[in-house]
Amino acid sequence: MVRQIEARGISDHRVLAAMRRIPRHLFVDEALQAQAYGDHPVPIGFGQTLSQPYIVALMSSLLVVRPRMRILEIGAGSGYQAAVLAAMGADVFTVERIRQLYLIARNRLLEMKLFNIQVKLDDGTLGWSEEGPFDRIIVTAGGPEVPEPLLAQLTDPGIMVIPVGRTRRDQRLLRIFKKEDRIHHEDQGCVAFVDLVGSHGW
Repeated sequence: MVRQIEARGISDHRVLAAMRRIPRHLFVDEALQAQAYGDHPVPIGFGQTLSQPYIVALMSSLLVVRPRMRILEIGAGSGYQAAVLAAMGADVFTVERIRQLYLIARNRLLEMKLFNIQVKLDDGTLGWSEEGPFDRIIVTAGGPEVPEPLLAQLTDPGIMVIPVGRTRRDQRLLRIFKKEDRIHHEDQGCVAFVDLVGSHGW
């Protein structure tokens, strides 16, 4: 898996080390574990997927994570992206709107003794204001806009990574910088994520 990621240009040693450390197959159903390390997303139920390893590595790299940073993740899914960020030394706050996935992620992360992760069941497009602000924000679902509540909870300076598209088939991965009350966007290319559902999503 790490070789396929490196071959596509990911060189952040902290990202690669974290992805070596976290056993990806534990975050999918047992019947799908043989597919866990392939270069493709894997279904995790309820219409959701675990992103392909390259996308997890790319988004983690774009965040420029440092130890003890506070990171907000929108879309916990089965917990894998949060686990990778925690393995990089961050304090992770992850929000999931689907109760069954919330319970799966919470229990799995506790079993793995990743105690620097907190999981919340809620509308992720509203963020987690009582725990903010956050040094970094990562959104693992695509919506029609950048949710204003998330921008408000991003530190200055801070970085957000989020897929956005005016239609569900027209998503671009954006890296957003906030600095001195100004917002700058970098377009990282075309992507295809599940829908970001909520007050500021679809």
